[in-house]
Amino acid sequence: MLNAPLDTVYTFETPEGVDLGLRIAGPVPRALAWAIDAAIRYAVVFALSLAIFSLAKLGFGIFLVVLFLLEWLYPVFFEVTRGATPGKKALGLVVLHDNGTPVGWTASLIRNLLRVVDFFPVLYATGLASVLINRQFKRLGDLAAGTLVVYADQGRTSVAPQAAEALPLPVAVSVDEQRALLDFAERSSALAPARVAELAQILTGENGAQAVHMVHGYACWLARGR
Repeated sequence: MLNAPLDTVYTFETPEGVDLGLRIAGPVPRALAWAIDAAIRYAVVFALSLAIFSLAKLGFGIFLVVLFLLEWLYPVFFEVTRGATPGKKALGLVVLHDNGTPVGWTASLIRNLLRVVDFFPVLYATGLASVLINRQFKRLGDLAAGTLVVYADQGRTSVAPQAAEALPLPVAVSVDEQRALLDFAERSSALAPARVAELAQILTGENGAQAVHMVHGYACWLARGR
């Protein structure tokens, strides 16, 4: 009935046995976040160059040190202390470990130092290729550090069991498929109606509102313990 994960939700099990879902950020929002951060760094560099222009060699040395810190420690500092750089924050993104915990210094250093490799041969071509072939949109730095870039807003509006008439599933499905169906029903209120109808049609073979009604009915049936 359900053959593949819906959308780009990464699900993992906590030590307490609770399944949590994280919505993975794709290459476009990540690229936009990088552009915002680059603009911030370049603005600081430009302002600094004007301020220390008259200090000759001393000013040039200070400039190089600040340039190094902005390029390599700027993202690490913000990811560890704030969860995201200003650019990522503006796009509603956050960096986490694969297990959903806040990213630490070691992981953040690894993922950012490996931006050198991701940049090759030009304009982050290697990193983009890695993101496009990886189901979790990980560049090489993320793979090495065990990190994810996800949407920070993970709140969901659950579908109340009484919101729809419970409908028994017409066929037997696995536990993973049951979880996926419940997850979709819970997330449906946060998706565009057209997207909900499209996914419901894939699941049920029906059209439009009838398909959505059936999915919610199946979810209610499962949520009530059948």
